[in-house]
Amino acid sequence: MNQPTRRATVAREAAEAGAEIAGAAFRTGLDVEHKDGKTDVVTQADRDAQAAVIDVITETFPDDPIVGEEEGALKEVPEEGPAWIVDPIDGTNNYVDGSRTFGTAVAAVVDGEPVAAATVCPALSDTFRVGPEGVFLNGTPVTVSDCTDPEAATVCPTFWWDYDQRDQYAAAARELVTRFGDLRRYGCAQLELGMVATGTLEGVFTNLHANPWDTVAGVAMVREAGGTVTDLEGERWQHDSEGLVASNGAVHDEVLAAARAIEDRT
Repeated sequence: MNQPTRRATVAREAAEAGAEIAGAAFRTGLDVEHKDGKTDVVTQADRDAQAAVIDVITETFPDDPIVGEEEGALKEVPEEGPAWIVDPIDGTNNYVDGSRTFGTAVAAVVDGEPVAAATVCPALSDTFRVGPEGVFLNGTPVTVSDCTDPEAATVCPTFWWDYDQRDQYAAAARELVTRFGDLRRYGCAQLELGMVATGTLEGVFTNLHANPWDTVAGVAMVREAGGTVTDLEGERWQHDSEGLVASNGAVHDEVLAAARAIEDRT
């Protein structure tokens, strides 16, 4: 098995291992802790899922750095060499509330660029994966949608605008309802990006800086599926970029304009 295939296989297996633990504890008596703010929560399932993901990765790649949301993992992506980026439960608020829209995301990167990734959403029975060639949903190849009309597009505002940023949240909603056919909000960025890659959504955007564990796997899927992902300046998105604008490509200019208008970046 060549190196890209090995990394793609391990990404999927690691995401499946974390998702199995998350799924087993879903809608059970969870002990919920707060990390930084009323909506920044963590459970023991998050920690256990991350440990399971790391165990799978280190079995094959014991020397690779691992970046992850919870304790025991790095918080910054190395600029050189191979590394892994892990979100054991993306959408923890949904998870705690009993909503099915959560998942375990794992990305393999080399020199900061993703080469393979998987997001497993156990309560939805959906597995998104990319690498070494193509993007797949439950084993079936997928691509972004072919919608070219913003007024027929469905777009999602992603990430959380905190209470001192509600003017920006309101601005994002205003831009969506005046520019596009409809909006969705799922509270799970990796799932939302996967939905752009599979054509369920035409776009996802935020003006906020996003953590790599919330984004890199899904960004890899959107790009491989034929979509476009940029920062707020329209430049190629990277894991440390300001803002994130992902689309099917055909409506990207309008999604980018919506994201830029949140802070009047015109």
